[in-house]
Amino acid sequence: MVLTPSQLLTGYARGVFPMAESADDDRLYWFDPPLRGILPIGGVHASRSLLRDLHKGGWSAHLDSDFHQMVAICADRDTTWINAPLADLYDKLHRAGHAHAIEIRHSGIFAGAIFGVTLGAAFFGESMVSGRTNGSKMALLWASNHLKRCGFTLFDTQFLTPHLKRMGGSEIDRETYHENLSSALKRAADFNAAPLVSADQLWQDITQTS
Repeated sequence: MVLTPSQLLTGYARGVFPMAESADDDRLYWFDPPLRGILPIGGVHASRSLLRDLHKGGWSAHLDSDFHQMVAICADRDTTWINAPLADLYDKLHRAGHAHAIEIRHSGIFAGAIFGVTLGAAFFGESMVSGRTNGSKMALLWASNHLKRCGFTLFDTQFLTPHLKRMGGSEIDRETYHENLSSALKRAADFNAAPLVSADQLWQDITQTS
């Protein structure tokens, strides 16, 4: 199927999301799993070792520094559900203010990233990637913190992986997800309402609430 950005947002609002079977397949398919993965906003779990790594310094986060490149890096793997049509849709949503990426660097070098789609007070996490140890974990920490600062109420991860579960993710049934989504869509949130915090501030925020 050929989707427009408007149709894609309508799908998210209805609780479904598109995926491709592979990068070589131009077709997209809607998914509405019986169980949905979510992460706590402002409450993603950080292990002691991860906090020590954050506190050592060298980490920084950058908002929409190169959205297209972050999507390309996330899709650059042996098995991916991000094909060219979907990547193009993400680019169009980004230009319309409905898709954003957080890039993580360590000592100025790419270390990880996460990107997703926003609608109302919902953030639909699409994909993340690590360029070095703890890179994707740092991306989750910064994303969770940033979503809280910007007024978001739903952090959707689509599926719950072991990695996300260790970071505090959980599964909710389809009915509960749709209730949470409906509530989030009635609220207004702005991904650009606040700047990304420094590594020191992120560490303080996490340690003061844990």
